[in-house]
Amino acid sequence: MSSALVDSLGEDVSKVVELVRIAETAERYEDMCVYVKKLVKLKSAKKEDLDVDERNLLSVAYKNVVGQARSSWRTLNAGFDEVDQDMITKYKALIEKQLEDICTEIIDLLKDNLIVTVKGNGDETEVFYLKMAGDYFRYMAEFNDDEKFKKGAEEFYRSAMDVAEANLKETHPTRLGLALNFSVCYYEILKKPQEACELAKKSFDAAIEKLDTLNDASYKDSTLIMQLLRDNLTLWTSAEDDQEQE
Repeated sequence: MSSALVDSLGEDVSKVVELVRIAETAERYEDMCVYVKKLVKLKSAKKEDLDVDERNLLSVAYKNVVGQARSSWRTLNAGFDEVDQDMITKYKALIEKQLEDICTEIIDLLKDNLIVTVKGNGDETEVFYLKMAGDYFRYMAEFNDDEKFKKGAEEFYRSAMDVAEANLKETHPTRLGLALNFSVCYYEILKKPQEACELAKKSFDAAIEKLDTLNDASYKDSTLIMQLLRDNLTLWTSAEDDQEQE
C-alpha cells in the first residue's frame, strides 16, 4: 500500500519529499523508509545527492525503525522469569530478521547510491554516509556473530575517519560523532578496549585544543559529543583498572 502511493507520484521529487514529511509528521517511520528510499533512487538516477534536509529525513526514518527494533531485542535478550524460553527465542528471531532486513536495505542504499554519488568529495556529506554505513553494520553485529558485520563496521568507520581527519576540523560535530561511534564499536563489538580508549582520548584532546575556534551554531552539538567521549573514556579506563587489580 505504501509503495503504491509513492509509485503513483512518478518521478516528481518534490511530491515524494512532501510525502516523506507527511509520514514523519504522522510518525509512520516504516512508511517513511519506503518513501525516502524512492527519493534516493530518483536523485541517484540523476547523479544528484540529497540536500541537507532530505539527508536528515533519511536518517530519521531508518534510525526510528531500527531504534525501536533494537530496543525490543535488548528487552527480550535481558530475559524473563516464568516465560517459555523457546517462545522468547523464536520471537527474538523475528525481531532479528526485521533488523537484518532494514539494516541491509539502508546499507545497500548507501553503498550503491549515496556513497557512490559523493565519493571523492572529501566533505562532511561523504563522512556522514560512510559513518552511517558503519553504524548499521555495527547494529547488525550486536545480534549476529558473523564476522562480515564486524568487518563491515570497522572498514566503513575507518574510511569515514580517513576522510574526516583529512577534511573536517577537530571540533566538527560529524567528526566527533564518528569518533564516538567508532570508539564504541571498538569497545563493544570488536572487543578492542585499548583502541577504543586511544581513539576517544585522541579525539577529545584534539577538540579541546581547538575549542576556541567553535562557532555558535555547532558549539552545543560538539561539546555534548565531547562530554560523551570523556564519559566513555572514564568508564572504560575504570573497567580496565578493575580488571588489572583482579
